[in-house]
Amino acid sequence: MPELHFITLAEAAKLIEARKLSPVELTQAYLRRIEALDEQINAFITLTGELAIEQARKAEAEIAAGRYRGPLHGVAFGLKDLYATAGILTTGHSRVRIDHVPKADATTTAKLYQAGAVLLGKLATCEFAHGAPAFDAPWPPARNPWNPVHFTGGSSSGSGAAVAAGFLPGALGSDTGGSVRIPAAMCGTVGLKPTYGLVSRYGVTPNSFTFDHCGPLTWTVEDCAIMLGAIAGYDARDSGSVDRPVPDYRAALRPDLRGVRVGVVRHFWEEDVKTNEQLARAMDDALDVLKRLGAKVEDARMRPLQDYVDVKMVISETEIFCVHHKDLIARADEFGLNFLAQTLTGCLFQSPEYVAAQRERRRMLAEMRPLYENYDVLVTTSSSPAPRFDQYSPLTMWLKPNIHVAFSVTAGPAIALCNGYTTDGLPLSMQIAGAPFADQEVLRVAHAYEQATPWRGRRPNLIPGVPRAPVTPPPCLLGVPVDAATRAQVELLARRAGLKLNDTLLALLCEVAPHAFAMGARIRRDHGWTEEPADVFRPTVSA
Repeated sequence: MPELHFITLAEAAKLIEARKLSPVELTQAYLRRIEALDEQINAFITLTGELAIEQARKAEAEIAAGRYRGPLHGVAFGLKDLYATAGILTTGHSRVRIDHVPKADATTTAKLYQAGAVLLGKLATCEFAHGAPAFDAPWPPARNPWNPVHFTGGSSSGSGAAVAAGFLPGALGSDTGGSVRIPAAMCGTVGLKPTYGLVSRYGVTPNSFTFDHCGPLTWTVEDCAIMLGAIAGYDARDSGSVDRPVPDYRAALRPDLRGVRVGVVRHFWEEDVKTNEQLARAMDDALDVLKRLGAKVEDARMRPLQDYVDVKMVISETEIFCVHHKDLIARADEFGLNFLAQTLTGCLFQSPEYVAAQRERRRMLAEMRPLYENYDVLVTTSSSPAPRFDQYSPLTMWLKPNIHVAFSVTAGPAIALCNGYTTDGLPLSMQIAGAPFADQEVLRVAHAYEQATPWRGRRPNLIPGVPRAPVTPPPCLLGVPVDAATRAQVELLARRAGLKLNDTLLALLCEVAPHAFAMGARIRRDHGWTEEPADVFRPTVSA
């Protein structure tokens, strides 16, 4: 058996149910590892050690009395610091909420407590789940356990880092444009964005109402299925929640893929985005594995990736700007520069662009129907390997299409899982996506691939006492020249939005503006009135 802190959630559950492992012993093992190593990784904002021991003791007593609640009973977890936790600091990794303590739990928090799980603490994120890693926040950004001078990916940065480092077997993140899948990819874990509406968002700080998803990050697909089973289900307090039965996701896992139809969205990594050569080779190898497992594998096409990115950015940047509008006016100096560089762009998009983007999204949803009639799942790359911190810029998401966004826009489930490592030892990753509510099928294909490959046998080599590796924060301003007309337009739109920008913030907004304006201009406007997005939360459109 591996070291105690590296056992999977499923392995821990089996031992705890058989009373061969004490929940208290397991929790203490995690706390010792966090104490020894988190100074290098910065995964946690708030460690809830006393609460965790208390919950572990309660779980142990219940199990001894014959009241076993299921596979999460007595097993540790962590929460991205957007999830409300009654009586526990919940900051969003922002100075704006540096002393915010909720009075009630998020629905997902409560569900994990009801399952008997043990909360180890609140995990780092990009500020309010948006923008690049922040070096000007009250807490440093999480680091990648495979190489601490590299980024974890965002925005569920602490969740990905904590699972990879062996600080806990599972964590919850949130995913608006890849924020569960990107850290899973870069940290070598498994990360699932469930179908939109499957998991309640109630009590989770919003980013984009249209695209926000809550999902698990774990070391294995089986562990991911276990966590999804615990948090899925209808919640009347979430207007996007869908009322339908929750299946047994774990029971659907199989070791073979006979009869499964796999569509390979190859153009995403061969035409639309310049992909790392090692990742491209890993994708070819992964497709060979799927074929050996019995899947029918053939190339499929979606729209160009940039189409999805344009729609997503116009919608999500408008929505997060509205979420934080009051504070952006009253206390902009309390936000980090990377957050502001991304979020202030919401003032650049106008109402016709927002509505056109919502209408175009309805077309995109309708276009996926015939694709999923031909294929059970779609496969493409994920965004790996992880970049160095000094190679990451707030402009990155404007200059290079995000390969995860297509499956955010189209609402179905998408999972990121490891499919190899670079010669430098950094994880590589791929995505498997499905039609809305085909979460079981996505998990099944991912599990079969994982079981047929050796990638889960490798872990980061972290050594206690090693000093935190120095990193150079990326520049917020790149010094891109901006013409007078663009500057004047940005100043006008900022004033209309009630913003008072200093020279630095105006310069940040001016650098991004040409890319934002271009995105808005590319959105199609030839929509009929029948393509009215009356309810943006529905994952499909009527015929």
